[in-house]
Amino acid sequence: MSADLPARIHLASRSPRRRELLTQIGIRFDTIAFRTAPREDPGLDETARPAENPLHYVERIARRKAEHGCQLVHQRRLLTQPVLAADTTLELAGRLIGKPRDPDDARHILQHLSGRTHRVLTAVAVAFEGRIELALSTSEVRFRPLADDEIARYVASGEPMDKAGAYGIQGRAGMFVEYLAGSYSGVMGLPLCETAQLLKRFGYPL
Repeated sequence: MSADLPARIHLASRSPRRRELLTQIGIRFDTIAFRTAPREDPGLDETARPAENPLHYVERIARRKAEHGCQLVHQRRLLTQPVLAADTTLELAGRLIGKPRDPDDARHILQHLSGRTHRVLTAVAVAFEGRIELALSTSEVRFRPLADDEIARYVASGEPMDKAGAYGIQGRAGMFVEYLAGSYSGVMGLPLCETAQLLKRFGYPL
């Protein structure tokens, strides 16, 4: 990074939670806006491949987001600086669980998580000047048993709809979590310890 300018990065993410977490640790960033559905870039298709390992999946998507962010930096003639991207998914009994398609799918996901332990996988990728590195955060989360009526109320709140696993631990779903081992910020969508160490390897002053 240039010593003549304040250190900044590009954040290749639409997530307000990732913006909040970067701000929390003092990272200066500019957001790269990806197109949303139905005009979403086909190069960012997050569909899992047949029998794809959840760890491979989350790392592949994070890497692709960072690469696509670099392409947009070039196309839009933005300031050259590191591009950070991340992806979060859940694994339950070997099954990959992403964002819900609709409220019925969110309800179905939460019923499966009820009273069980799942893994939250968040991969972070940083790309800069032809180099790309990744870090992976793995956390275990156990939900207490959930009643159908509280699942229905939570889904009706709208909170689950843009979140991996149909819940946000920093929101109302915090009352569902009986146990957590790992990174709270990783479950939110950006593990701060791993992210900071990754950025330091690219020369970001922390």
